[in-house]
Amino acid sequence: MTRQAALSVVIPCLNEAERLPLLLADLQCVGSGLEILLADGGSSDATPEIAGLAGAHLIKIHPAGRGRQLRAAAAQAHGDWLLFLHADSRLPLQWFRGVSPLLQTSAAAANAWYFDFRIAPSTASRRLLEQAVALRSRWLQRPYGDQGLLLHRELYHRCGGFAELPLMEDLDLMERLSRIADLKRIGLPLTTDGRRWQDDGVLRRSWRNARLRRRWKQGESAERLAEDYYGTQFAYQKPQR
Repeated sequence: MTRQAALSVVIPCLNEAERLPLLLADLQCVGSGLEILLADGGSSDATPEIAGLAGAHLIKIHPAGRGRQLRAAAAQAHGDWLLFLHADSRLPLQWFRGVSPLLQTSAAAANAWYFDFRIAPSTASRRLLEQAVALRSRWLQRPYGDQGLLLHRELYHRCGGFAELPLMEDLDLMERLSRIADLKRIGLPLTTDGRRWQDDGVLRRSWRNARLRRRWKQGESAERLAEDYYGTQFAYQKPQR
């Protein structure tokens, strides 16, 4: 019988006390066989206490930065497999039943895996965005961070892991991953909080973020883009679509 590979879940966070308990509850449905690492960028709310109550391993990273936090936590993970999730994500019921077979096959370890992007609450424009993301992920091999990322630790290290970027850390990793592996659907949804689209709307925010990605592809530094996006030299917020 094939040995069940250990799974480490890495979650970057900063002041996520409101949403983090929901994701931790989704993860705890699996039982005790999961290693949960919370990479905290200096939360001033109850995030550290929530991590302790959930039995998660809290890793404090300073200064904060999503790429830096992801890289630091992944370096301390013990699992054969790594699952990267954002703190405001929600997993479906019985999610581990869909993921577990992948952890047991060497063929799956040659690929990287992502969830289907969903937004809650749903609207017509958000459903269109979900469809566009599905096409991009499949045909261009470019899923982003809020779709989660499941991969074997050997593949993670082969591609160089997350770079310590203040912005575009997920796109940077996907570009390097896609050169050495296929990115495939797990076939399960991962639901993200829709608060990002409440003020600007789907079209305006998507256009703004497309411009940022284009500037990055043209060679502008992630630090410069982060300063423009956040308005300060400190850059840690939810990556934008």
